[in-house]
Amino acid sequence: PLGAGRCRLSKVGAGRRPPPARVRVAVRLRPFVDGTDGAGDPPCVRGLDSCSLEIANWRNHQETLKYQFDAFYGEKSSQQDIYAGSVQPILRHLLEGQNASVLAYGPTGAGKTHTMLGSPEQPGVIPRALMDLLQLTREEGGEGRPWALSVTMSYLEIYQEKVLDLLDPASGDLVIREDCRGNILIPGLTQKPITSFAEFEQHFLPASRNRTVGATRLNQRSSRSHAVLLVKVEQRERLAPFRQREGKLYLIDLAGSEDNRRTGNKGLRLKESGAINSSLFVLGKVVDALNQGLPRVPYRDSKLTRLLQDSLGGSAHSILIANIAPERRFYLDTVSALNFAARSKEVINRPFTNESLQLRVLAPVKLSQKELLGPSEAKRARGPEEEETGSSEPPAAPASASQELSPLQKLSSMDPAVLERLLSLDRLLGSQGSQGTHGLNTPRRERMVLMKTMEEKDLEIERLKMKQKELEAKVLAQEAVDPKDKENSSPTMLRPLARRTVTVAKPLKKAVVMPLQLIQEQAASPNAEIHILKKKGRKRKLESLDASEPEEKAEDCWELQISPELLAHGRQKILDLLNEGSARDLRSLQRIGQKKAQLIVGWRELHGPFSQVEDLERVEGISGKQMESFLKANILGLAASQR
Repeated sequence: PLGAGRCRLSKVGAGRRPPPARVRVAVRLRPFVDGTDGAGDPPCVRGLDSCSLEIANWRNHQETLKYQFDAFYGEKSSQQDIYAGSVQPILRHLLEGQNASVLAYGPTGAGKTHTMLGSPEQPGVIPRALMDLLQLTREEGGEGRPWALSVTMSYLEIYQEKVLDLLDPASGDLVIREDCRGNILIPGLTQKPITSFAEFEQHFLPASRNRTVGATRLNQRSSRSHAVLLVKVEQRERLAPFRQREGKLYLIDLAGSEDNRRTGNKGLRLKESGAINSSLFVLGKVVDALNQGLPRVPYRDSKLTRLLQDSLGGSAHSILIANIAPERRFYLDTVSALNFAARSKEVINRPFTNESLQLRVLAPVKLSQKELLGPSEAKRARGPEEEETGSSEPPAAPASASQELSPLQKLSSMDPAVLERLLSLDRLLGSQGSQGTHGLNTPRRERMVLMKTMEEKDLEIERLKMKQKELEAKVLAQEAVDPKDKENSSPTMLRPLARRTVTVAKPLKKAVVMPLQLIQEQAASPNAEIHILKKKGRKRKLESLDASEPEEKAEDCWELQISPELLAHGRQKILDLLNEGSARDLRSLQRIGQKKAQLIVGWRELHGPFSQVEDLERVEGISGKQMESFLKANILGLAASQR
């Protein structure tokens, strides 16, 4: 059967870098919100044309600050104007295997979520982009088209520096990784295949309700996390050379920066605000580092910048939509957002096509015995009858050149540059001595000679092995008949190789030091059967690889033996001390300190006396593993002190 292998293509042509693509910046000015302070005041921002605006200079009220961007949308701009003017043009790059991203930036209450999500009456960027993208994939991936397309979606949020899967909230905090080609990925993130906008809403709407929101003084539904919608478009070529492409679309709704003096955040809201401002501060540092050309860009200082590594200074076509408010109370936030947008439009990305090649690998060719032997050997192998009958048959037509070069014929439809690289790789493997694989440009006659030589060498090795076994068996038989002539045997006779004997390591000898008084009393008592240390002979087996029976060797070791009377007496003394002794008395026991003594006294007052020594395991701070060592350390000591 045919196998499949993958070969990574270069990002662009040989010797060229991907063409640069600057981050495009659009600014949207939301209208006044009814019922808020300053709704009747004149705005602090005014648009000059479709690409520029001006704002009052806080240092000199007689002057204004002017900004120039790729697009400016005023108060009367609709959702369709923003989508058609800035977002829709970058969707075509996804069908070319390139990445794209759309970021909504601005202070809290400036309308970022409304720009990205919108409402049922005025859909935002996300529903409009998904509707058009799915329509494009249906048209380009239909029957008769050269490419087959599939779309998947993932939805996540970054809440207090934790990456949470909104499609599967129970998955917990996820990690952000980077593969060998520099692509950012999140293992374990849920991916849902979608083919229509109805399927997208079926997954997206419940996941949006899982996003963390909260009420502040400036916004009743303030986003407390950064939300990222990842849409992946995969393409597979239906005909040779079976290329594959992958494009990713990031739709990002950033949480707004907050001034806690005006929002009135306390407790959890204050902690959330700190995490949001910290990640946005790192985002500003990343933009500054890219503009200044610093050797280190602090992508890893925040989960947000780590995820946006492809969008800022990476390989994506990026659009930044800066949302600002017209009220004068948002003046400082508006100036800060405009300055960030002005710095971001200087960032340069280098998009490239993410394309891979699916190779069809031929099955290994199986040659018959006649082909391996060659014409002369095959003629000798055939009998005279076969030769006579075979002579009457017409000779077979010689194989054509196309049949001999069948592997090259299969690769004729491939790109010449790729084919040359494959041939170079095959030559490299052949120079390193690779075996078992037939080269693409190896002649058939040389291949048969090599295979025949290898077969002869294998047969020679098998004959040598059989001869070695026969010689070893002969030597063993001679030693069994006359063992006394072992030393006088011929020096030319081959002997079996010496085998190493494996021995078991000696166990360590252990001894217990007992009080002198107890040992003297035991020695004076004639009827006492208390043995503290006893020398005992043990037999150890020596295992040998060629011995028929293991050898046994006596070895001395020591083991501890305590009479049952002494053991019961010691346990009773410990139990009495646990039930009647004070904390100071309990400290006289080994392995019992001040803290454990107080715990034992408290447990006794709460639950009553101990019924047995093993009840000590229920006291906090004393585990079951310590009980055995506790008994050994205290029983003999208590017995000696009582005597």
